[in-house]
Amino acid sequence: MKLLKFKMPQWGEAVAASKWNPVIVWVLRVLLGLTFMFSGFAKAIDPWGGMYKFTEYFGVLGFDQLVPAALAFAFILAALEFMLGLFILVGSYRRSAPVLLLCMMAVMLPLTLWLAITDAVPDCGCFGDAVVMSNWGTFFKNLLIVPALIYLLMFNKRVAGVYGPAVNWVVGVIAVAYVAVIAYNGYFKQPMIDYRPYPVGAKIGVQAEPETNEDDYVFIYEKDGVQQEFSIDSAPDDDSGWNYVDRRYKEGKQPKGRVLEQPLAVFENGTDVTEDVLTSEGDVLLYLFPDLPGVNIAYTFVINNLTEKAEKQGAQVAALTPATTREMAEWNDISMASYPTYNMDDSDVKIIARGNPAVVLLHDGQIVWKRTLASLDPDMLRDDNLPLAKLNDDYRPADVLKKATWLFLLALLALLVLNRTHVLVGMLWRKGRGEKAEETTEATETTETTEVSENPENSED
Repeated sequence: MKLLKFKMPQWGEAVAASKWNPVIVWVLRVLLGLTFMFSGFAKAIDPWGGMYKFTEYFGVLGFDQLVPAALAFAFILAALEFMLGLFILVGSYRRSAPVLLLCMMAVMLPLTLWLAITDAVPDCGCFGDAVVMSNWGTFFKNLLIVPALIYLLMFNKRVAGVYGPAVNWVVGVIAVAYVAVIAYNGYFKQPMIDYRPYPVGAKIGVQAEPETNEDDYVFIYEKDGVQQEFSIDSAPDDDSGWNYVDRRYKEGKQPKGRVLEQPLAVFENGTDVTEDVLTSEGDVLLYLFPDLPGVNIAYTFVINNLTEKAEKQGAQVAALTPATTREMAEWNDISMASYPTYNMDDSDVKIIARGNPAVVLLHDGQIVWKRTLASLDPDMLRDDNLPLAKLNDDYRPADVLKKATWLFLLALLALLVLNRTHVLVGMLWRKGRGEKAEETTEATETTETTEVSENPENSED
C-alpha cells in the first residue's frame, strides 16, 4: 500500500546512514505505537463514553444530523488508533502508517487548539476516562507527536519491521478483532476496566463524599470586588460585608482517589431525596435510564419481574433518569412500574453505569455490581432462590480482559513464527548446502590427489 512517492533529500541520506538512526526509529516506534494503542484501548473499553463524547462534539460543532452515527464513529476511531499504533510499534506498513496518523493529526491538532482557546468541550476525551488531560495539555501532546511522526515518515522505511510485508494485513485483522471483543463487552455489558469515579466496590451518593472536615478547607469570600481566603476559624460573620464565594482544599488535604466535584443528588418533584434513595443501609436495586424515551418497551417485562424478585429479598427498588416529568409519567403508565422513578442529572446517570437501561445493585451504599439490563442471564433472573448479589456471577470483566489480551498476544506471536519460519529454514538450508558443497569439494580434491599418487607417470616432472 503506497500512499505517496517520497524521495529522500541528500541530508536525509546521511541521517539514514547514521548508526543512531535505527535506535531513534525504534524508540519513536515504541513511544508513538504505545501512545496510540493506549488511546485506542481506552476508547474501546468504554464505547458508551466515546458515543457520548462524539455526541457532545457534534452538538458543539453544529453537526446534529451525525448524532445517530456517534457509536459507529466511536468504534471506528478506537479501532483505527489501536491498529495504526500497533503498525507503528511493530514496523508494519512503514510508510503508510505514519502518513495516516499524520492525516489524523492534521485534523486533531487544529481541533485541540480550538478547544484549548474556547474550552467548548472541557475534556477532549483523547484517552477516554483513563487519563483526563486539560485541553492545553492535549494540544501540546499533539504538538510533540507531529514531529515524531514526520521523522518516522522519512526514516521508518529504512529500518526493518518485525513482520514481513506479506502478513502486515493480518496484524491489522488481529488488532481490530481485539478491539471488537473489548468494545462488545464494554457496550453490551459494562466496561472491563472502570475508570470513572464509581467502579464496583465504591461508595455512592452521600456515602461517596470524602471523609474530610472543615479544617481541610480554605474559604473564599468577596468584598468590594476583592476576594480573600480564610480558614474556618477566621471566616467573617454574615454582617461583616464579606460574601461567601467558594471553598477549596488546603495543599496536601485533597482526598485520595477520584471523586466527583459535586456529590450525586436525587430529586423528587424538586425535593432532594438522596439520603432516602441512596441509603447507607440495606440493599438497593437501581434502574438507570439515561434516555428514557429511547428505552425499548419490551424491557418492561424483565424489569417488573426483577423488581418483584428484589422486593421479595427485601431490597429497595428505584429508577433514576434525567427525563422530564411528562416522560416519566408516560413511562410509568406504559410500563406499569411498581417502583418509584426519580430525577438525577444526566451526566451523573451516565457516569454511574453504562447502558440504557443499566442495573446497579448497592449494599450499604456500596456498589456490588452493575450491568446493562439486556446482558443479565434470563435463567438466573427466573431463579427466585438466587440472591441479587449472584446475578452478576456470570461476568468477570477482569478475567475476560485477561483472556482476550493473552489471545491477542499469542496470535501475534503465532503470526511471527509462521511468517519468519521460512527465513530460519532458508538459513539452515543454505548453511546445509554450503557444508555439503564444501564436503563435495574436499572429496573431489582428495580423489584427484589419490589418482595422481597412483599414476606417477601422469604427473608433471
